[in-house]
Amino acid sequence: MDMAESLNVFDEPLELCSEDPMTGFFRDGCCNTHSQDVGSHTVCVELSQEFLEFSRGRGNDLMTPVPAYGFPGLRPGQRWCLCASRWLEAHHAAKAPRVYLRRTHRRALETVPMDVLRGYAIDLS
Repeated sequence: MDMAESLNVFDEPLELCSEDPMTGFFRDGCCNTHSQDVGSHTVCVELSQEFLEFSRGRGNDLMTPVPAYGFPGLRPGQRWCLCASRWLEAHHAAKAPRVYLRRTHRRALETVPMDVLRGYAIDLS
């Protein structure tokens, strides 16, 4: 399985999102992607309680551990690679978590406009 080139939204090398918990489609700590990643797990966020509850309400409970899949369950303040479409859905519902642009894969821009992501950026000075 070949992954897409590891570049962020600035066309710079993609930075690590999280190794604790280990995130990403490839579980490599980065928001790398591949053509088989139909959800486009490309947006690196800092999780908020508001978003986690929103996601659970949409049928994707990220808070409950699933040991059979090695999934620890997520908490507010942790970083995670979200599906671009779910992040955009949360944005439209005013529940989107903040974003690390340097850790977000450029493929996210196929779903979410850069100006929208910038409005949530944690890592812009």
